[in-house]
Amino acid sequence: MNVFGVDIGGSGIKGAPVDLERGDLAQERHKVLTPHPSTPDAVADGVAEVIAHFGWTGPVGITFPGVVTSGITRTAANVDKGWIDKDAASLLGDRLGGLPVTILNDADAAGVAEMTFGAGRGRKGTVILLTFGTGIGSAVFIDGRLVPNTELGHLELNGHDAETRASTKAKEDEDLSWTHWARRVQKYLAHVEMLFSPELFIVGGGVSRKAEKFLPLIEDVRAEIVPAELQNNAGIVGAAMAAASR
Repeated sequence: MNVFGVDIGGSGIKGAPVDLERGDLAQERHKVLTPHPSTPDAVADGVAEVIAHFGWTGPVGITFPGVVTSGITRTAANVDKGWIDKDAASLLGDRLGGLPVTILNDADAAGVAEMTFGAGRGRKGTVILLTFGTGIGSAVFIDGRLVPNTELGHLELNGHDAETRASTKAKEDEDLSWTHWARRVQKYLAHVEMLFSPELFIVGGGVSRKAEKFLPLIEDVRAEIVPAELQNNAGIVGAAMAAASR
């Protein structure tokens, strides 16, 4: 069965139909740039553009980079503040002509996909997926069950919001070498490990495609650290899974 998934990020909005038996995209994804300012109406137009590209008319799962409860977006760290306390499910449903819409946190979606089809498959205990991109998203699982909306990218680390130091955006903005950035990621992982003692870290986001450049440089973390198998498609797959389960 195919269901549509859309992943709203700080820099891009991407989506595709997903084959839920294989846990993979059924067609090559389509991406548009996230508008600036990334107001709810402007982003909804971007989502509509992605879906119209495929002529999709069924249920849609949509991820959002922030806390989402019952279709309401509660935070907006890397998008326009107009999203705070917005009824995003209704806004997007209306913009998509009444299509059934399910909306959830972006890292939670990626985590569910990785736990079902990817690097977390069959793993028990505490597993934490971290997505490194414009910010740092997190998904925490206890024996395969999701603890939603954890937002561990906003932990304070050395007096800073962690994602302002260790996200992929921070690496690019400060033109950090892989070695320098890996040191920051290591400090962040050690801090998260101290708080949660996970057995496994799954590193996701676009940078997971280049895992060999920085994961071998990370030391002094006891948990196993692996790259996401679905890489940057995990959010799309997880969004489609959420729409299907609804």
